[in-house]
Amino acid sequence: MSIRLIVGLGNPGPEYQLTRHNAGFWLVDNLAGSLPGCRLQRDNKINALVAKTTLAGQECWLLEPQTYMNRSGQSVGALARFYKIAPEEILVVHDELDLDPGVAKLKKGGSSGGHNGLKDITAALGTQDYWRLRLGIGHPRSLNLQQPVVDFVLHRPRKEEQVLIDTSIENSLHIIPLLVSGKFDAALMQLHTK
Repeated sequence: MSIRLIVGLGNPGPEYQLTRHNAGFWLVDNLAGSLPGCRLQRDNKINALVAKTTLAGQECWLLEPQTYMNRSGQSVGALARFYKIAPEEILVVHDELDLDPGVAKLKKGGSSGGHNGLKDITAALGTQDYWRLRLGIGHPRSLNLQQPVVDFVLHRPRKEEQVLIDTSIENSLHIIPLLVSGKFDAALMQLHTK
């Protein structure tokens, strides 16, 4: 078993491009940009930006749903069904309130933790049994901000937070080839012992 589909979560449109909620898009954009000849292109049938690429010698799909976050499952479910990709072969990359900026954690399964993108993907796949790469963006309370959570995730990170988030994305990109090769234990060890 290995990762065959990497999904970055975010909201479409220039007004959301630099917001914390789009951390999943940021990672997939960086990944696509690092692979020769890999370009995300619009697929209107599944309402997503999609690229088919080769990574660590394996065929792999990259996906950024172009629905709003709470409807992400439509695109993920459609592509997974069409290409017969099992839930445990899917990695969903998303922003995580419960982790500080600069922290990235990998896990398989578990609840959505209130994340609407994950809730919709779980509903579309009929299971929680898929991989998640959680990119810490911090919580307004832990960052001493008075913003409501919904407002917080839809705003840009402060400069110092952005630097930390970018570092966690960079660190996470190093483990993607391991995941695509099915080396989950090695990926977990490398990411979590930074």
